[in-house]
Amino acid sequence: MSRDPRASLAPGVFYGRQQPPVPEHGGRLPVALVFPAPRRLALSTLGWQAVFRLLSRVPTLAVERAFLDSEEEPPRACDSGRPLDRFPVLAVSLNVEEELRALALLLRLAGIPQRRTERPEWPLVLVGGPLAFLNPAPLLPAADLIFAGEAEAGLPDLLAEMARLALSGAPKAAVLAAVARRPGVLVPGLTPLPARRAVDLGPSPALPAPAASSFVSPETEFRDMFLLEVNRGCPHGCRFCAAGYLYRPPRQAELATLQAQVEEAAPAKVGLVGTALTDWPDLLPFLRWLHERRVAFSLASLRADRLTPELLAFLRRTGARSLTLALEGPSRRLRQAAGKRLDESAMLLALEEAARLQYNHVKLYFIAGWPGETAADLDELAPFLAEIKAALDRGRGKRKAGVERVTLSASCLVPKPWTPFQWAPMASEEALNQSQARFRAAVKPLKGFTAKTESPFAARLQGLLARGGEDAWDLACAAAEPGVTWRKALSEWDGDPAAILDRERGRDEPFPWECVDIGVRRDYLWEEWEKYRQGTASPICPAGRSGAQTPCGPCARCGMGEWLEGKPEEGG
Repeated sequence: MSRDPRASLAPGVFYGRQQPPVPEHGGRLPVALVFPAPRRLALSTLGWQAVFRLLSRVPTLAVERAFLDSEEEPPRACDSGRPLDRFPVLAVSLNVEEELRALALLLRLAGIPQRRTERPEWPLVLVGGPLAFLNPAPLLPAADLIFAGEAEAGLPDLLAEMARLALSGAPKAAVLAAVARRPGVLVPGLTPLPARRAVDLGPSPALPAPAASSFVSPETEFRDMFLLEVNRGCPHGCRFCAAGYLYRPPRQAELATLQAQVEEAAPAKVGLVGTALTDWPDLLPFLRWLHERRVAFSLASLRADRLTPELLAFLRRTGARSLTLALEGPSRRLRQAAGKRLDESAMLLALEEAARLQYNHVKLYFIAGWPGETAADLDELAPFLAEIKAALDRGRGKRKAGVERVTLSASCLVPKPWTPFQWAPMASEEALNQSQARFRAAVKPLKGFTAKTESPFAARLQGLLARGGEDAWDLACAAAEPGVTWRKALSEWDGDPAAILDRERGRDEPFPWECVDIGVRRDYLWEEWEKYRQGTASPICPAGRSGAQTPCGPCARCGMGEWLEGKPEEGG
């Protein structure tokens, strides 16, 4: 099958401390592509790097990178040193809720008003990234334009149109009015709501243009690694996971496309990124292909019950020494209700085999604070961990070498928009502390096992920002003031955290994030919430199965197929 031309790596990959050339601003629209966090995090984030490549190919744009490396100094473009307030367009990528504060801080430090109503003239603040379609409501007071969806599905064309208008002398208001009805665009006050999410679909069910690193550097969190997207979305539909709903339909990359990207980039090390790597039928063939070319590789978290002896042996033979598995719920009941579909017996056999193969470190991820979590659920954790330890001991046998360390991390469940849990209350800080104390107590007696737990306050803050409305921007701006912490800002905020976090929502209650239409039917999500409370499972999304013949598979459960059929043409 022919490769999508958008998968080309032009303008190239920059290695080590190599910097992209500073573009000429003459005859182009200067755009600061901003990641509101330190450089090492930006250079570790695949989506932001993919956007840099996409926009750098637009001839009428002069794209420069900018980061938030200091919380005191005015931010500048990192390659030319130009102050951000000299750019007509700031294109900001937001990935997680806490970056709302970073955006407010960046605007304050740059001397740019934090509210769009105070910026009638340029610069224009454009916000994209996952947060822009998870819940754009807190961004509505700040952003002149929100791009809700996947950048490959129209962002370069949007910026090209904005450049054409701006370079012809059109004022900011006219530019916004001209693009307000484009797919994926939400211009507050101009775009009819809800705005439609932009989705990157090609002629086949495959992911048309997998994202790939633009920068391979020792400065990143993933040192000297070329990151490559294997799949987008997830067919498993775990009821707590926003990615499984935000990125529907699930799509997998084609083997030939990834091979061509690796050949063009010629990296020494590849990091495979995806939510369901072991669902990709070409995973092992691709890894073997990399190994034949002496290209090292690393994998993200794997499904615990999909680790075949063949895959485990190959990974160990090629240098892997650790495994990362997400188990999520402390009890079988909660795992089943959450849609995790974990086959515990297959997982235990995989861990036994990992110990036999002399892996030395296993990382296990759990979640605390499930809706309806009971003492009985937490009581099940200790014997489950004992089974895990017994499996590792069986695999080790009488040998000295084996799995020497097991790290168990317990995060706090944050009920996210666009998941069945959007109706759920969040566990209180006290309840989360109690659950995590039980988690640590279950781990403590096990030799070689270490427990790590997340701050319940930080998790509750994330939940507040994830589910908040426009007034959450006021909270972010307050937290961005000098010497003000999130706790202090919360203590002085006019909003009501309890109303946002501590109550179950009514079936028909409107949500602030519904200013965007992601394509998943609300009544489908409600049905999944009801099934969670009943502890019943749903089938896997057929679009994620190998051999799917349509972008959304043969079912109509979530409404995505019908929604895609009604997708308007570009510019409509």
